[in-house]
Amino acid sequence: MERKRTDCPALPPGWKKEEVIRKSGLSAGKSDVYYYSPTGKKFRSKPQLSRYLGNTVDLGCFDFRTGKMMPSKMQKNKQRLRSDNLSLSKGKPDLNTALPIRQTASIFKQPVTKVVNHPNNKVKTDLQRATEQPRQLFWEKRLKGLRSSDVSEEALRTMDLPKGLQSIGPDSSDETLLSAIASALHMSSAPITGQTSSAAEKNPAIWLNTSQPLCKAFTVTDEDIREQELKVHQARRSLEEALMADTLARAAESGRDTEDRAA
Repeated sequence: MERKRTDCPALPPGWKKEEVIRKSGLSAGKSDVYYYSPTGKKFRSKPQLSRYLGNTVDLGCFDFRTGKMMPSKMQKNKQRLRSDNLSLSKGKPDLNTALPIRQTASIFKQPVTKVVNHPNNKVKTDLQRATEQPRQLFWEKRLKGLRSSDVSEEALRTMDLPKGLQSIGPDSSDETLLSAIASALHMSSAPITGQTSSAAEKNPAIWLNTSQPLCKAFTVTDEDIREQELKVHQARRSLEEALMADTLARAAESGRDTEDRAA
């Protein structure tokens, strides 16, 4: 592979752009683009670059491949999006009179008849199917092995579940259960009660409630609520003490600066 590293004027001073040209294989001649921060950290995609830079640099019109700002490209995208939204709001009809083409497995294009009106047909709708979407059984298994990370791509420490929350079902773990509970709290407004049927422990493929996470039924007692309130109170007190100490430290430092300037 041939590597070319140059300065990137579109980014803050010290940033480098590296282009790696492949010399062999089926992708010979193609290139990969990477960026390096002044501290030597490597970035492989534009989302990683955006998370690292934050609000310091506007990368809305930044082209990751060329390393240049492309304001004209961003303006064209905005104009196209504005035009599409305007057409949808006005209900613009389809004036195209060309017959549609049926795309089949054959390489030949076959014309079809275009019918725009069905006076003798009655459209039937199933209201129950329209409101209730089917849920995949054991969908939580897709969450296995996923770990959240910070902007530096370091894995965050996971929370510990209470002893009353126990997972159920095949190939389940506490980390998967925690992700499933967080997803249920975010996606649904219904209360979380777990699998209330005791038969789910014997054959969860039959008795599983797909609207609830893969955990046994549990009950939140008044003691649990009081313990949680105590934890929130202690966290708020610690935050108040930290803010007060920071305010006093800033005031003391400001007073010393004033005395130094007066002297």
